[in-house]
Amino acid sequence: MREIYRGRIVDLRLEEVRLPNGAVVELELMRHPGAAAVAAVDEAERVALIRQYRHAAGGFIWELPAGVLDPGEEPARCAARELREETGLVADELRPLGAIFTTPGFCDERIHLFLARGLRQTAHAHGHDEAIAEIRRVPIRDALGMVQRGGIVDGKSIAGLYLAAAALGVAP
Repeated sequence: MREIYRGRIVDLRLEEVRLPNGAVVELELMRHPGAAAVAAVDEAERVALIRQYRHAAGGFIWELPAGVLDPGEEPARCAARELREETGLVADELRPLGAIFTTPGFCDERIHLFLARGLRQTAHAHGHDEAIAEIRRVPIRDALGMVQRGGIVDGKSIAGLYLAAAALGVAP
């Protein structure tokens, strides 16, 4: 293993790996601490979406509230923290929906997805590195329509919305 870069969120390494077929290859791998994202759905079946600036995506995109796990932090705690910080919402219930790998070809980032219910509004506390232009509650069916029309392109949000809709029995 040769470390190329150690950053605040990711580490980039070259690793020599023996594949299941016996071949030995050198892989460029990005190591990530993991994250959590939350589909917060209120009693009217509206989901909280944020419109956040993402430089790598070329501007503002709609997504579910999410964030990186702190060292030793449980995913549900991270989901609750990010929901509060980014939207000002506090949930009575956080139900795990599963987890996804974002780009398993070169990165080990795993995002844990949650459904939040029993929502209460408080004040949000955006971090200095977050540029959130808008917070909107959208009927979950409309959010799924945004996915289908290309209005939501973020992978974690797409997976979280469809898993939340399935858990709630909402047909797309």
